[in-house]
Amino acid sequence: MRVRELLTPERTHHHLQGVSKKRLLDQVAELASQGNVGLQEQEVFEALIARERLGSTGIGEGIAIPHCRLSSCDKPIGLLVSLDEAIDFDAVDARPVDLVFVLLVPEENPEQHLKTLSHLAALFNEPSFRNDLRKATSAEQLFRTAIDSEAELQLAS
Repeated sequence: MRVRELLTPERTHHHLQGVSKKRLLDQVAELASQGNVGLQEQEVFEALIARERLGSTGIGEGIAIPHCRLSSCDKPIGLLVSLDEAIDFDAVDARPVDLVFVLLVPEENPEQHLKTLSHLAALFNEPSFRNDLRKATSAEQLFRTAIDSEAELQLAS
């Protein structure tokens, strides 16, 4: 699944204050539940925290991709967040995280979850994609950069 199928302008946030990993996950749970009927903030938060307990979703290079499967989620949903200051996320390379892509998927389709997660990890592994996102000066520009990415087109082909 491509970023343009997961993300909306309303779920793209520029220069959010992260403070800590737990506080950020709380914020994104709140943001995810807004405008998404059926998603409960507490359920999203608890599922993201439970997933982090299994191991950090900080994949390195300042990127984290927190993700979980939810019974109340009827279609895959993405949230893209750039942070005003990088935060510790227990990432594999021990670097703080400043770009976060949250992936919420329906519980009944684990194969789609893994394919989408793999695609996102490959995309965020592209230096040009990360750098372009970091240059964004607004949520709108961050959204446009993410969905119109040349790096993603190359991955898809």
